[in-house]
Amino acid sequence: MADKIYFDSQLLLPIQRAGTISRQETRRPQATGFSDMLAAATSQVTFSAHAKARLAERGISLSEQTLARLGTAIDQLAGKGARESLVYLDGTAFVVSVPKRTVITAMDGRAKDNIITNIDSAAIL
Repeated sequence: MADKIYFDSQLLLPIQRAGTISRQETRRPQATGFSDMLAAATSQVTFSAHAKARLAERGISLSEQTLARLGTAIDQLAGKGARESLVYLDGTAFVVSVPKRTVITAMDGRAKDNIITNIDSAAIL
């Protein structure tokens, strides 16, 4: 029969001598916590494969400033309860799934079919 092993469940803490720095004090403070990283990840605008193809096909390039403005517009639309929206920004129209923060498609004025369906709101910037 195997002998049972008993151990004391009390945590052993290191002895801290005067003038020494504990391991916790030497760690750098984290710049962001989990909630900050989660908020940053969920605030980014993503593009569907279809939208990426349309941007490349139509030669549409987006600057960081344009992406920031698009993100701000999506935030405002989300605040109003929008679900599928048209965002018209700098001559480019983006159809966006607001809850997913995903651009579904993008078009400029050169599109042959300028009819957009299945949206419940629009933001013109």
